[in-house]
Amino acid sequence: MRAPQDHRIADPWLILAAVVLGGLGLLNLASLGMTDLAVRHGVFVLAGVVLMLLVSRIRLIELPRIAWAGYGIAIVLLLAVPLVGTTVNGARRWIDLGFFTVQPSDVAKIAVVLALANLLARGYRIGRFLLGLVVAAVPVVLVALQPNLSSAILIGAAAAVMLVLARVPLLPLLPLFGLGVASLPLAVLVLRPYQLGRVHAFLSGARGDGAGWAAMQAEIAIGEGGLFGMAHEPLYGLRASYLPESEHDLAFASLVHGWGMVGAATAVAAILVIVWRCAAAARLARSREAALVSSGIAVLYGLHAVVSIAVNLSLIPHTGLPIPLLSYGGTTAITHLAALGFVLAARRDGVQRPLWAPPPRRRQHPRLVRTGAITLTAGLVGMSMTAWQLQVAHGEELRLRSEDQMTRCIRLPAERGVITDASGKPLVRNGTEYEVQVVPGLFPTDDENAREQLADVLGRKPAAVEAALAEQVEVSVPVGKVPPRVAQQVTNAHLPGVLVVPSQLRSYPHGKMLGPLLGFVGIADDADMQRWPHLPLGAIVGKTGLELEYDALLRGVDGRQCVYVDPLGNPVAAAGRVDPIPGHDLRLNLDLSMQRVATNALAKAVHSSPGDLGAAIVMDARTGAVKAMASVPSYDNNIYSSPANLKAIRQQSSRPGLPLFNHATQVAGPPGSTFKIVVASANARNGYKALAPSTVIPTGGAFYYGGHTFGNWEVLPPANLTDAIQWSNNVYFYKLALMLGPERIARTARLLGVGSPTGVDLPGEEGGYLGTPKSVEAEGGYWYPGSTVIMGIGQGPVTATPLQLSRWTVGVATGKMVTPQLAGSYGGTQNIPIVGAPPERLPFADKLGPVRKGMRASAAAGTGGQLASLPITALSKTGTAEDPTAPNGGTHAWFSAVVPAENPRLVVSVFVRSGGYGSEVSGPVVTRILEHYLENRR
Repeated sequence: MRAPQDHRIADPWLILAAVVLGGLGLLNLASLGMTDLAVRHGVFVLAGVVLMLLVSRIRLIELPRIAWAGYGIAIVLLLAVPLVGTTVNGARRWIDLGFFTVQPSDVAKIAVVLALANLLARGYRIGRFLLGLVVAAVPVVLVALQPNLSSAILIGAAAAVMLVLARVPLLPLLPLFGLGVASLPLAVLVLRPYQLGRVHAFLSGARGDGAGWAAMQAEIAIGEGGLFGMAHEPLYGLRASYLPESEHDLAFASLVHGWGMVGAATAVAAILVIVWRCAAAARLARSREAALVSSGIAVLYGLHAVVSIAVNLSLIPHTGLPIPLLSYGGTTAITHLAALGFVLAARRDGVQRPLWAPPPRRRQHPRLVRTGAITLTAGLVGMSMTAWQLQVAHGEELRLRSEDQMTRCIRLPAERGVITDASGKPLVRNGTEYEVQVVPGLFPTDDENAREQLADVLGRKPAAVEAALAEQVEVSVPVGKVPPRVAQQVTNAHLPGVLVVPSQLRSYPHGKMLGPLLGFVGIADDADMQRWPHLPLGAIVGKTGLELEYDALLRGVDGRQCVYVDPLGNPVAAAGRVDPIPGHDLRLNLDLSMQRVATNALAKAVHSSPGDLGAAIVMDARTGAVKAMASVPSYDNNIYSSPANLKAIRQQSSRPGLPLFNHATQVAGPPGSTFKIVVASANARNGYKALAPSTVIPTGGAFYYGGHTFGNWEVLPPANLTDAIQWSNNVYFYKLALMLGPERIARTARLLGVGSPTGVDLPGEEGGYLGTPKSVEAEGGYWYPGSTVIMGIGQGPVTATPLQLSRWTVGVATGKMVTPQLAGSYGGTQNIPIVGAPPERLPFADKLGPVRKGMRASAAAGTGGQLASLPITALSKTGTAEDPTAPNGGTHAWFSAVVPAENPRLVVSVFVRSGGYGSEVSGPVVTRILEHYLENRR
């Protein structure tokens, strides 16, 4: 005899599990802040429990009438849906009774189970089998047409399982199941667009919108839920608002989000208790019909849970299938609690009337009911472990994604550092206007006093401020531009949601005088984003000149004001602020007054000669510090300030003379006779073995070599090295070049910086060209015998920039090579030095005395003799270079000088392209610059 406690008429575990599951649904809704739905859900669950208890008292002899009456009501309701149903999101699934909305498909699920249990309990007959298929097919078709494909599939799946439970022979079942599996691909033909979208999102893993968006939000909710959930956190409501259908289809994910794996485990345990207690009731049932009803109800609960949780975990495509009692839904809650009443009735009948039951050996329990319960248990436990594994493996990543999607940051641009000359005079300023922005979600727009206070500070009418706020498109709204004094007042007012953003405009007070040198700024483009991957969109960066070269120093670090936004992008709370770090001020080695003198003198030389462009460099011969770098013609970099003056830019870029280029570093040409001191240095490096400095050789007016005549600029007498440099004797250097050979000249020239960039702190520097027989032939050219001859006077296979000329002039004059540098220090009052490359001593420095002697003679009474009028000694070299590629075919005018001769401190180099003779065109520029230097030296 069995123990009495195993035959209790009621099943407290089943009732408790149902109440717990309903309570979890109530808890989920309450934590989501859906108070109205929570109250309604509580009422539905309470009504369902009452109905469950009433149904549990019915006599099973009434079950057939109840089953077919319920089935008839379900069919009538399904037929009424197309006529009087309510359409939501394109689907007509509900009938609105005013006080209550009925979903007939939920009624149909229970009705099909009851009807099939009654039909199949009588035993297998082909007629009953076919009638059972019709009984299941009618509601499946009607539900699918709503459209409600997920419920239709569930009803069909439950009916199929009922056939197995009823011990229908496998022979008719196998073709039926085979036909069902084979028809699955054809289902694509009848799917609606939104259903195809769900399948596509699942197969592709897309997470952009629609079903993909819902899947991503479910992953985030489960992943960041942790063990105990996030319902206790202040921002839980905002986080939860990103999960769609959190009260219905994705209630499981929402429960994990709010109450963690503890909540999820409780829900899964409650579902399993219901399934197992239903299975137990099926084994206790006195009749086959009651056993099939109990096991069928277990199937409905199990299928609902498995499919819904699988959807929440993105294991199958998204469907609109809830978990009974956990998900919100009046019809679902009431019908499924009523269904448990039938299970309790079956249990009560089996316990109270054991004598009417068949003997155990003749009693046929539903087929595989225990195996099915075990399989379902394994599936739900496995899915719970999947959820836990998602948290362990991707929890942190999903928490960051959650934080990222609900956070929007307003960039607070850092004030760009200013640029000054060596004495602190401003060369670049920032704009003087500040922009005031308002974050509507944080600013109390309903507070009239706050609106008036803001309008008063801005000096605008309240109506204008209100109109600006009403036009919100982005997270923040610009409401006005104000001067620094007003900007400080706005900041001091501490109005919530009001930001003061510094201007990103740049002002260049000296315009063309420093245009190519300073460059300009602009909005970062793709190339800038690749160079600096962490740049925010819309960042202002240096585009050319020093603005580009020292951009990282000048730009500073942007700050940000972050806000939390709802799924529609509306700000709801402040998220945190990081103040911007202003950029460093940059102090140049440049002397503004020297720059002005150099620019004016150079402009006069260019405009009064046939030349089209020119450059002048003033550099410290000891350190390489650049004191002035003039470029004519130039451009006004103010036209690039926002908004850019496109007309002026087009006009400027089309002007002759390459105004957008820095002619000191980006224009190279044949250096002419200034290169002779390089050739002389090559002889010095060789120990003057080719030709002793004191040796006098005949020169005259021309040199004949290889059948060609190479002219001198004038008929000159025999000369030694000093004479040759003093009067720039071409013939002397023709002969010396042949004696040395091109390779020996090139090796020394490289040591003096010819053919390679100087390393100046400016972008886009031209390196010039230095050819040798091997390099020319490698490039597809031919080295003629005369190439070596003209190389001796800086023609042919050699080009240089004016800055390269300055560098080799210093190298010969001091025996050391310096690296030109414009920037001297940064950091404003901190004045942190920018340390450049130290001077490098030339290996032949001690042999350059004879070359310097010739340069001194040139400045004293030679081609550079105009410097003799200055009250300081000088070294100089002039140059007049032919260039067939020059725009007007004229000769380039070069002049380079170092003062004082005994202890060089300053080098001045001038270049005028196509300007004429170096001494006549560039010489006066050098003289004027040196006069200014002498007048202002301390």
